[in-house]
Amino acid sequence: MNLLQMLAEPFAYDFMRKAIFVGASVGLVCAVLSCFLTMKGWALLGDALSHAIVPGVVVAYLFQGSFAVGAFIAGLLSTLGIGWVKSCTRLREDAVIGVVFTAFFALGIVLRSIFPSNIDLKNIMLGNLLGISDADAVQCLVIGAIALGVIALRWRDLMLFCFDANHARSLGLNPQRLYWLFLAVLSLATVAALQAVGACLVVAMLITPGATAYLLTDRFGRMLWIAGLQGALTCAAGAYISWFAQASAAGIIVTLQTLLFFAAMVFAPKHGILARRAMAQPSPSHAG
Repeated sequence: MNLLQMLAEPFAYDFMRKAIFVGASVGLVCAVLSCFLTMKGWALLGDALSHAIVPGVVVAYLFQGSFAVGAFIAGLLSTLGIGWVKSCTRLREDAVIGVVFTAFFALGIVLRSIFPSNIDLKNIMLGNLLGISDADAVQCLVIGAIALGVIALRWRDLMLFCFDANHARSLGLNPQRLYWLFLAVLSLATVAALQAVGACLVVAMLITPGATAYLLTDRFGRMLWIAGLQGALTCAAGAYISWFAQASAAGIIVTLQTLLFFAAMVFAPKHGILARRAMAQPSPSHAG
């Protein structure tokens, strides 16, 4: 077998082609949303939501329902819980998020222990991209298409909301409605990503691409394109490399995204460490 045949070998298998395509699709959706989370400073929200949907998965299994529907409902209920606790207390939003979402995650673990089932917690936490079924793959693609469609229609409004909610209100927008719209889309994306990389690693897909793109550009529209391309390529590459490395596809995906982040942190043309050091050094004329 020559080198070209060896490199093309993964594409000879249906499950690998499916994993690469679904991974790229999920990575694209999560990366685009990561730009909004980065600009709004809601990294904790992405992390927490990825764990809060676990009880929804368990309950859906117990009632033989759709995992996606159960996870989506759990995500929405947890966000409603945040709003209620925040309105009844003087706690900061980050503290409320930590309390509510960890409570939901703990509830999922308790339900799983009380009602023994065939649910594999390892797959919930780490995902199973290479073993995703045809039905789940279609479900991920449909969810991703809906999420991207909403973002494509309302991205400017959501951008204004993330930058300055008061300014958005002065332009006639409803920040509260945009807040719930964004949380609904975020819940959809989290449900799709859960099946690809699991609850533990989905936060990286919802944060790292946007953080990397933020270092590379000052324009939000360009940031969306950079993050989306990065998310799609790293997810596809992670699934592909896992064939040869015999390692977790989810772990490789997140590792690739992290490496790109550190590369941008050092080499970004304007905001990288090297660029900032060069700007801080005095010019030869001033040094004389």
